[in-house]
Amino acid sequence: MRQLALGIGLRDEATFQNFVIGANAEPVATVRAGAAASVWLWGPSSVGKTHLLQAACAEVGAPAAYLSLGSGEPLPPEALTGFERSRLVCIDEVDAVAGDVRWERALFALFNACVDLGTRMVFAARVAPRTPAWALEDWRSRAAASVVYQLRELDETGRIEALRRRAARRGIELPEETVDYLMRRQARDLGSLLALLDALDQASLAAQRRLTVPFIRAALERIAGTRS
Repeated sequence: MRQLALGIGLRDEATFQNFVIGANAEPVATVRAGAAASVWLWGPSSVGKTHLLQAACAEVGAPAAYLSLGSGEPLPPEALTGFERSRLVCIDEVDAVAGDVRWERALFALFNACVDLGTRMVFAARVAPRTPAWALEDWRSRAAASVVYQLRELDETGRIEALRRRAARRGIELPEETVDYLMRRQARDLGSLLALLDALDQASLAAQRRLTVPFIRAALERIAGTRS
């Protein structure tokens, strides 16, 4: 696993080649080409925000910084100091610190330092930059100065493609009837489908069985039983 500052790792599968673009061609192209000094990506979970940020860092290589403000071990605002010297700074779940004055000041200072040094920035959040309950208007205006894109969820064709790509990377064969069963019987948002595929992969390895419809039906019954 590639490592960045603060011990934050990039997922090996988070590359532009593995990203199913769907209706997001323009934001993907902008992030990949570095065509804007600051980009703000927003949308619900499972639209690929984290994937794109990590793919951008992976493609740039060192020095690049990826930080997530909404998960994992909590970081102090001072952790942002010095990242303006990177070629690229990607900050995920940035809206998680909305209302925290110390964090907003740190973000404001980092943004200004990156502008001064020509360091590219990519932010990701659940909402557009003016929407969070920011405490500092100066930071709100800086955030809103980014090029803003809403990432769109994949349609059914795109979700199936993403499912097949994940399966192929794991060496899993997904027959057409298996894909049809998963799409018809399970939660159809991409995050749930990929998490389900991972669980079924583990079950198939343990049982030394292929992912046929009968095996998936039995595995899902066992999974449901363990959760009840």
